[in-house]
Amino acid sequence: MTSSTMKAVAAAAFVLAAPVAHAQDIEAGKVVFKKCVACHATDTTTNKVGPHLGDVIGRMAGTVEGFNYSRAMKEAGAAGLVWDEAHLTEYLVAPKAKVPGTKMAFAGIKKPDELANLVAYLKILPE
Repeated sequence: MTSSTMKAVAAAAFVLAAPVAHAQDIEAGKVVFKKCVACHATDTTTNKVGPHLGDVIGRMAGTVEGFNYSRAMKEAGAAGLVWDEAHLTEYLVAPKAKVPGTKMAFAGIKKPDELANLVAYLKILPE
């Protein structure tokens, strides 16, 4: 098992073991989202450099209308990748490890608390 995979599994376990998000987790997630806002919008219609994240939880990967995804992301979606907490957590830890060939240039969220808070915030979108 690679180091990236081990980190992703550990992060997923951390998030899945966490209790229901509290308001402070969501507020902290908004702060972490500042790392994402240059490329992603929180509504359900605005694509930027990256696709909007307004309804990311439960969405099949590579399917936001009007966004030009990498072939790898489209194939991941076609193969059944749906953004739930576990898959999103793995992706946010190491995007290129989760979906090799993704166009997402972000290196990943390395701090487990930031990761959990960000996922808690993404779960409530769109606000």
